[in-house]
Order: sequence, then C-alpha cells, then structure tokens
Amino acid sequence: MKLKLACPDFTFPLMPHDEALNLIAALEFRAVDIGLFHRRSHLEPSEQLRNPGRSARALSKKLDARSLKAADVFLQGPDAVNDPSRSRRRKARDWFQRTLEYAAACGSRHITISPGVFFEGESKADGLGRSHDELAWRIERAGPYRIIMGVEPHLRSVAQRPASALKLVADVPGLTLTLDYGHFCRIGIPDAQVEPLVAHASHFHVRGARKGALQASFEDNTIDFARVVKVMKATGYRGYLEVEYVWIEWEGCNRVDNVSETILFRDYLRSLRI
Repeated sequence: MKLKLACPDFTFPLMPHDEALNLIAALEFRAVDIGLFHRRSHLEPSEQLRNPGRSARALSKKLDARSLKAADVFLQGPDAVNDPSRSRRRKARDWFQRTLEYAAACGSRHITISPGVFFEGESKADGLGRSHDELAWRIERAGPYRIIMGVEPHLRSVAQRPASALKLVADVPGLTLTLDYGHFCRIGIPDAQVEPLVAHASHFHVRGARKGALQASFEDNTIDFARVVKVMKATGYRGYLEVEYVWIEWEGCNRVDNVSETILFRDYLRSLRI
C-alpha cells in the first residue's frame, strides 16, 4: 500500500487562496482537498458553482502551476441534504449536481458531503428516511461522472456513532465514508469500535484528537494512526490520507499551530512501515 497524502486548502483560512496553495506545495504535498463551505471557505460555493466548469478550469490552472492534484471536493451548503423543506432539498440537489460538474472539471474523483442531521419536532426515522433517499439520488448522479461520493460521519449528524454509520452504509447501496476518527474520539468512543468503518472508507481525514477535543496536537493525540494504516492495508484502502487540521472557533479548533501540526503528522505518516 502506497500512502497518498493530501492537505486541505481550508487548513489555512487566514491566507489568500493562492498563498494557501503555495504553502501546501511548499509542505511537499502533491494533492489538495478543496473546501466549498457556504460563507466560510476561500472559494464561496455560490460563486464557484454559478458556472462550475469555468470555475473549475480556473482552479485547475492554479493546481497545475503548483503540481497539485485535487484529491477531494468537500461541499458544505447552507441546507442539509435531508432538510424537511422540499425547496431546500431541491436547492441542495442542485448544488450537488453542479459540484459533480465542478469536481470532474478540476480532476477530482471524490466528493465529500454530510450525511444529514436530525431536526427538532420530527422522528429520527423520518430524518433518516430522507437521508437515505437523498444520498441514493446523489450516488446515482455521481455514477456517470465516475466520481465517488463519501459522507463524513460527524458530531450531531445522523451517523454520529460507528453503529449508525455502519447501518447507513448498509441501508444505502454504494455509499462510502470520508472517515475521521476524531469525531468519535471526541465523545469517548475507542478506536476499536471505529475500526470496522475503515473497510467502507473512500477518503480519510488525519488529525490529532482526544476525548473531549475534536482537534488536538500531535503530542496530545490518542488515536493510533499506525494501527489505522495497518487496517487500511488489510482492507485494501486506496484513497488519500488528508492531514486535516482546521482553524475555526467551533469545538475549539483554533487552538493549535496548523502549520507545525500538519508537518508533524506528514512526517509521522511518511515514517510508517507498511
């Protein structure tokens, strides 16, 4: 198994996008994850997706100039895929369809989205049912583009725990996971319970975490990434490992030095014998 490392552009939100890409290349990454986060990323999705082909071609030129590949396009729109409002679900579908065009035009073979969330005032069964329908629709649309869609099981989502993530994969044929152990570690779930999800992962986020902290330094990290990589090798994982430090106030994810922690995890992953 050859490790393919990537770094997201959203690790460095205080820098202009061009400079963030320069830094990622200077850190010797050869692939980048592109964040399309509504009102909180370098690239505003409402603007990028207005003419997705043209926007993606402009991005491709920037990536090519730095010898970078697009490993993933991470879409976070204003509306959950399973929003109770039909009009909002239609908008979310439209954004996803445009993101497929965008990803294809910039050379990404992978898109990440949220699996959906639960809404107050309705049953979990109803929320899950809409998630199933919406995710199945997206998998079908991604097929002709030969793009893999992964959902990230995350805090306060319909797949907040390993068991619910496994059930979601079982209930939605073709669904894969963008896996981040940190969301489970944060709430005290041990690695051993998360490990069965690796077999269903198509993309992977690497960053330090510990119980009570979604994002932690390399020194404070409690996730056994050496074990994770061994399981990846055993299960035939072929995707990227994205060193995914973020810098936002949510969950206190602005309390580490992203440059230093990214370098530490990059070097650690490179040192693993697999």
